[in-house]
Amino acid sequence: MSRASLIALAVALLAAPLAGGASAALYKWTDAQGHVVYSDQPPSGNVKAEELRAAPPPANPNAAKELAQRQADFQKRQAEAAKATEKAGKEQASGAERAESCANARGQLKQLTESQIAIYRYNAKGEREVMDDDARAKERAKLNAWIRDNKCP
Repeated sequence: MSRASLIALAVALLAAPLAGGASAALYKWTDAQGHVVYSDQPPSGNVKAEELRAAPPPANPNAAKELAQRQADFQKRQAEAAKATEKAGKEQASGAERAESCANARGQLKQLTESQIAIYRYNAKGEREVMDDDARAKERAKLNAWIRDNKCP
């Protein structure tokens, strides 16, 4: 083989691995005057070059801000969910209390409606008295108003 053929073969062998990544490669070498040269093209001639890895892409400058915002949004959603759960629990407890109060009022109303049953109350002196028809009617009116105002089923 001639010397020219060997040089061409050597250049081809050296260029083959670089061909795939040539667009992303960066080369560094020192020229004849002693200056350091950086280029995306390999040097021509018989110059020893160093292939450098490309710099990593720049970090997202807003990453910390975005992370903080996402965390704040998450905490806000958690607080809202906890508040909604607490509110639902209170409403359920309140609804249960109201249902019980309505049932008691309806039971009292039923007792007041039945005239065969004697209902006793205590007066201001602490003495036991039987409720007459007028007292029963007044008490029924109060209970009916309470049931209506509290929207009992």
